[in-house]
Amino acid sequence: MQFPERMRVGESPFMTELPAVSGSARSRPSGNLPGGQMALAMRHVSKTFGGVRALSDVTFAVRPGEVHCLAGENGCGKSTLIKIATGVYTPDPGAEIEIAGEAVPAPSPALARRFGIEVIWQDLALFPEISVAENIAIETVLGGRPRFIRHSAMRQAAKAALDRLNVDLDLGGPVRDLPIAKRQLVAVARALVAGQPRLIFMDEPTASLTQAETNHLLTVVRRLSEAGVAVVFVSHRLAEVLDIANAVTVLRDGKLVGVFPGADLTPSRLTELMTGETFDTKVSAEDRSGAAPVLEVQRLTREGEYRDIDLTIRAGEIVGLTGLIGSGRTEIALTLFGMTRPDTGTILLDGKPVRFAHNHDAIAAGIAYVSEDRLALGLIQPQSIADNTAITVLDRLLAGGLISRRRKTRLVDRWIADLAVKIGRPSDPVSTLSGGNQQRIVLAKWLATEPRLLILDCPTVGVDVGARAGIFEIVRNLAGEGMAILLISDEVPEVYFNADRVLHMAEGRLAAEYDPRSARLEDLEEAVYA
Repeated sequence: MQFPERMRVGESPFMTELPAVSGSARSRPSGNLPGGQMALAMRHVSKTFGGVRALSDVTFAVRPGEVHCLAGENGCGKSTLIKIATGVYTPDPGAEIEIAGEAVPAPSPALARRFGIEVIWQDLALFPEISVAENIAIETVLGGRPRFIRHSAMRQAAKAALDRLNVDLDLGGPVRDLPIAKRQLVAVARALVAGQPRLIFMDEPTASLTQAETNHLLTVVRRLSEAGVAVVFVSHRLAEVLDIANAVTVLRDGKLVGVFPGADLTPSRLTELMTGETFDTKVSAEDRSGAAPVLEVQRLTREGEYRDIDLTIRAGEIVGLTGLIGSGRTEIALTLFGMTRPDTGTILLDGKPVRFAHNHDAIAAGIAYVSEDRLALGLIQPQSIADNTAITVLDRLLAGGLISRRRKTRLVDRWIADLAVKIGRPSDPVSTLSGGNQQRIVLAKWLATEPRLLILDCPTVGVDVGARAGIFEIVRNLAGEGMAILLISDEVPEVYFNADRVLHMAEGRLAAEYDPRSARLEDLEEAVYA
């Protein structure tokens, strides 16, 4: 089928092929869902990279005012589809694309912007060295002839965008000083500054937000919907997806599974559609009270971050630590890993007091730390899979003062096999891997140090449901081999179903302890999110 050069409202060839889909749940945006013109319509979209078929004959459409979820496992083609819609990639021949009722044979980034299409990428694409206001309002000074920059106007535009999010940030401070949750909000605000967007793609926008921040963002999404702005939402938090989405398009292995009303889906059904499998979610807690303590923390305090922390983790035990972002969870992890020092209190490893001047001391003592910020702190994205895997143990690979290629290859091959990492070649950049496989490489580089204590700080941020199940299977196997594990997460079900004990942290203190074998998930969620 060939599009005419310009299509009139109501003439979309997608009208009869894509019926209107809207949610009926009260929490979903009502939106403006006309039966005619689409905000974006794509048909017969395929994309091949070096013989690998990333997308195969996919159809996707979203209406003005619709909140549409694009769901699927890492590597299913979601990002490729978004990049084609925004002109970053050119589709294979035969694709048909229409934006706001106009046939667009080959979108370009400039054309997509002209049509009011904005993207908030998962890696945020911010400038860490410049201010919050400059990051948010940078679009207002791009293009055209050189001219003086009016910083007051930039601050005004940035403040207006943050006000729409109901968020207060220091506009003059550099983005590098913000925690990841607030950087996410800067990226969201930037999309709202650029004129009046008609369609916003949000790729994992809530991955590092607190529940309160997430609620604020979803409120903004509802307001945008009511104003006629289409929002395409990508998130691995399935309950959140089903709360906000009118419709859900599911991709699997680069192919369209189907388009479903959000109101008709449950998390388990959506998981099955995404993966082709069913997952048995059950409590895995066991009594480890008879095992020897590996880590003991006594009245640990660091002013302004946490106070009077008493904590014990035994050999083979998974202790879950949950609470809202900002409750002090990561701050404790950084102290245990030697990145910060406590003001008072004691840390014991295997019964012996330890004091760490820096993280090298912690690593030498047998502690490994998987950061919540995989992109910035977990991996060196341009470097190879092999280099990222071996980076923590380079001193062990030396032979005659140089790194032994044979030892390095043996180490890398071992961990790729043990953790079932799906790769092309070890020499490929680690950035070529899906989020789930990248996280396995982060685990591999720390497991190579043979730690006694493994600290996992939100290990599944940006990881799909199938990959999450695989990661937690690895974690349970490590515990079964006697490793002590501190599992930190703001997603209560993660710690509830995967930890032997769960500690709730609030405002820098340990508020309560729960045994998943006897406590109800609903009670723990109510305590954390209240």
